[in-house]
Amino acid sequence: MSVGKRLFQYALLYKRTILLALVMLTVAVATELTGPFIAKTMIDDHILGIENVWYESEKSKESVEYKGSWYKRSDNFSSDEEQGDEARILQVGRSYYFLEGSITFDGERTIENGKLKITRGEETAIYEAEKLSANELLAFYSPQVPKLINLIAIYFGLIIISSLFQYGQRYYLQVSSNRIIQRMREDVFGHIQKLPIKYFDNLPAGKVVSRITNDTEAIRDLYVTVLANFFTGVIYITGIFIALFLLEAKLAMICLVLIPILIIWIKIYRKYASKYNHKIRSILSDINGMINESIQGMTIIQAFKRQKETNKEFEGLNEAHFTYQNKLLNLNALTSHNLVNVLRNLSFVALIWYFGGASLGVGSAISIGVLYAFVDYLNRLFHPITGMVNQLAILEQSLVAAERVFTLLDEKGVEVSEEQLERYKGNVVFDKVNFGYKEGEYVLKDISFEAKQGETVALVGHTGSGKSSIMNLLFRFYDIQEGKILIDGKDVNDIPKQMLRKHMGIVLQDPFLFTGTVASNVSLDDPSISREKVEQALRDVGADKLLKNLPNGFDEPVIEKGSTLSSGQRQLISFARALAFNPAILVLDEATASIDTETEAVIQEALEVLKKGRTTFIIAHRLSTIKNADQILVLDRGKIVERGSHDELMLNQGKYYQMYQLQQGKNENLAG
Repeated sequence: MSVGKRLFQYALLYKRTILLALVMLTVAVATELTGPFIAKTMIDDHILGIENVWYESEKSKESVEYKGSWYKRSDNFSSDEEQGDEARILQVGRSYYFLEGSITFDGERTIENGKLKITRGEETAIYEAEKLSANELLAFYSPQVPKLINLIAIYFGLIIISSLFQYGQRYYLQVSSNRIIQRMREDVFGHIQKLPIKYFDNLPAGKVVSRITNDTEAIRDLYVTVLANFFTGVIYITGIFIALFLLEAKLAMICLVLIPILIIWIKIYRKYASKYNHKIRSILSDINGMINESIQGMTIIQAFKRQKETNKEFEGLNEAHFTYQNKLLNLNALTSHNLVNVLRNLSFVALIWYFGGASLGVGSAISIGVLYAFVDYLNRLFHPITGMVNQLAILEQSLVAAERVFTLLDEKGVEVSEEQLERYKGNVVFDKVNFGYKEGEYVLKDISFEAKQGETVALVGHTGSGKSSIMNLLFRFYDIQEGKILIDGKDVNDIPKQMLRKHMGIVLQDPFLFTGTVASNVSLDDPSISREKVEQALRDVGADKLLKNLPNGFDEPVIEKGSTLSSGQRQLISFARALAFNPAILVLDEATASIDTETEAVIQEALEVLKKGRTTFIIAHRLSTIKNADQILVLDRGKIVERGSHDELMLNQGKYYQMYQLQQGKNENLAG
């Protein structure tokens, strides 16, 4: 499905609000575009209408007294009212003249020797005329004043109505736009929770953040500004062309040429702008990724004096971003205001050509009011065109951003299962398991072992031997290529991942703490874990001994990653978290590797509490911490090379024995 269709589907979620906004927009446009028609009526009928035919009449509200006689304009007579002698009022220069009788034709007017001379081609006519004083002229205009006031009142009333509906349509369009983006952000963030862990192996956190924040914000601009401008523009242009056809159909047909020109220009612009915007969004994503990485690794950067090199790398990305922004800026400069100016000039050339110099004279077929309205509408026509053209850059940025967001949403995720699985016993069997992170490159080969309920199984081996990979498979962070993993006789591939992990717990070497409090990091805000359960878990693992000095105790604020707490405090909080969730299977991934010797005694006590009644897997470098394990698996290059208890493996004097002796020797040297 195309990006445009998917964006339209999101818009349909709030179609009622959008339709209401469009109805209000249509009313606002209709009332606003009525203005030039009212102005035309005021000019032609009530201001220039003084040159209509006048007749002698009876005294009435709409008749005017002039030298003892009463006169009324022809358009003010009723069908049954008797008309007297004809009279005319004609303008010559800035003055107005009264003449009795009719004129045979109209044309160029001049005053010669107190007489009115009208010339049309070779024809000439001379009439007796009397110049009207200012008061006399005002008297002839007086019947039109109430009508002009009424039209002005209607005009201002329509302006007020238009502004109210304009406010309403903008408000509802922006509300619906913000709702759409709110929904989209929720969808993207929710989808991230469903993505497999392997997705994040090759995508830096900063790039993911960029998709959720920067890209969705760019899409918000599409709904809030671009679509609002395009909706407004289309309705305005449609309304204006309807008005132009009502005024003068031939010239309106000529102006219709603007529409295909505009469409072709937009297509050409989008072809080049899309390429630049793809590059800009990609570089922006890289910049976010680098900033995130730099903040996370600031200790290393400063410790190894890599500030200049890091800054240089950032400057390179920033320069690339600037270069492509500049290219886009040049494209916008060429195609925005320039386009509008070209189209505007073409339109006025057509207007001048159509009306022509002579046709603008007195007596032309086109009235001054029509000409005024036409020019007004043409000027108004270019406001929405300018708005639409100026939004093209944002349109392309938004479409590229939407494409990136939808690419993320198209990544295959795992739906969160609402099913509940009874707490399993924890009998784990790996049966001839083969696994590789890349196709055809196995990091685990023919792994087979059994861990019975309540047993402690230790995994040891050099870095890269496959210890953590086994645990990743047990949690189904990754799925195996060959073999089987069974829990209580059930294949883990047949159990939804959320149900499987419901009764598993994990403690990492570097535990992750979330922003909140000590207590919230234990319960993870799970409503099923009460405050009493949280405090009991913290006491059971001995955390109260290390946390008692905190000012707020278990309610001590924790910032991101728990950087204000010591390694031991963070580790005990993660132990309490695992205990509070009461897992059937517990994984301790080098949980004591970064703990000092003094804290280790407390940690070891916590470990014993944690292991009770559950199947425990320990990944350990310190072999002294796993002496009491029921089963030790020694891995080397993805294979189990030895297995047994500590005493059995020491008697065999194999790889485990060598590793243990090596560690003991190091410890003795350190002690010496």
